[in-house]
Amino acid sequence: MQLDFDNYYTRDMNMAYMSVSQFKAFQACESAALAELTGQYRTEPTGAMLVGSYVDAHFSGEMDTFKTTHPELFKKDGSLKSEFVQADSIIARIERDDMMRTYLAGQHQVVMTGLIADIPFKIRIDSYHADKVIVDLKVMRDFKPIWKHGTRMHWIEAWGYDIQGAVYQAVEGHSLPFIIAAASKEDTTDISLLGISDHHLSDCLHTVKALAPRFDQIKKGLVEPTRCETCAWCRQTKIITSVLDYTMEDYE
Repeated sequence: MQLDFDNYYTRDMNMAYMSVSQFKAFQACESAALAELTGQYRTEPTGAMLVGSYVDAHFSGEMDTFKTTHPELFKKDGSLKSEFVQADSIIARIERDDMMRTYLAGQHQVVMTGLIADIPFKIRIDSYHADKVIVDLKVMRDFKPIWKHGTRMHWIEAWGYDIQGAVYQAVEGHSLPFIIAAASKEDTTDISLLGISDHHLSDCLHTVKALAPRFDQIKKGLVEPTRCETCAWCRQTKIITSVLDYTMEDYE
């Protein structure tokens, strides 16, 4: 079966192809990522993810379908919940900016496949300007740095959007600039167009090439996944085998 827009998120295609979200899930916890792929474990979309998808749906021209397939957007009286009323204001703010509109006016939700380290990858581009630029739309809480693993990081790196850029650039195959069109959920929405240097994307691609073969072997059942012992899946499936010294617990 050929990958297309309609079957992009199906289990068969998720097993056949690696994606950025899969790759990042394996980085976080190999055991949880595999459990989700095989249907043993399911994570529900968060409110923040739905808001981002709502804004995406507007710019890709899929809003009517999105609203039909997501009744959770609405209150009992049929009106939009407050977070999606705010999403409408985020959309309006983006629409008022000529440059943001231009970058988001490419081909929408373009599906492509390619090999990275001989592993099949799939991507779906928010706004694709052929031979010019790859654009991904992100709706963030704000643009402040994020503390992760004890380090103050730019939110692009903290959420792995630089990894996404490296994969998208490699699969598209023409070394096009990767631009993030960002909007914040603050009371007064901030907007920005952010580029990631080719040098940094190259470093990220090295990371993908180094780890993707192991993740692919885990998907194929050839390698046992490791557990992070901190995520919801690991807590849910944890088996007690000994009594621990409480002073050795890490609460950071």
